Formats: sequence, structure tokens, C-alpha cells
Amino acid sequence: MATPDQIYDQAVDRRDAGDKPGAIELLIEALLIDPDFAIGHGMIAKLYADLGEVEKAIEHAKRVVELEPEDTFSYTALSVIYVKCGRIPEAEAAKAIAFQREHGL
Repeated sequence: MATPDQIYDQAVDRRDAGDKPGAIELLIEALLIDPDFAIGHGMIAKLYADLGEVEKAIEHAKRVVELEPEDTFSYTALSVIYVKCGRIPEAEAAKAIAFQREHGL
């Protein structure tokens, strides 16, 4: 059985080949093996946002923040997903948290 990391690498290859839905399918497989696979949630959030599946994108981006609450980049990525999905107030709130984390506030 492939590991989540191995499946992630396959998903990157699919994404790079232009097959975002195929990459999502692989990432879902990885997340079934390890629901706490943060990098998988992050990539799937970006792919869903690219495909206009707003709620799914936000759900996965929020999961990254839950899994890595002290990571500044997680909040920055959530903010970017919110912007891409047209949810500016939420994007600003996530950006503010990223700023606080980065500056130890």
C-alpha cells in the first residue's frame, strides 16, 4: 500500500500534467489513509479553489489551520484561499492571525 507521501507525489505529477480532478482523487485517497495529512489538505484546498469549489476549498484550508495552529503559513494560505473564493472579510481575519503568529503577538 502506498503511503500518503507517495500518493501526494503522484498527485503533484497529475496536477503538473494539468489533471487537477485526478490530483484531487489521489489526495482524497491519501486523506483516507491519514486524515491528519496537513500537506494533503493544503494542496487539495488549492486545487478545489482553482476549480471553483469554494466550500470544499475552505473546508480543507481550515483543516490545515486546525492541524498546524501555530504555523504562520497555514493562516496565510487560508487567507489566500478566502480571497480566491471572494470572501474578503474572512481573508483579512486569517491574514491578521498570520501576522500575529509571525510577530509573536
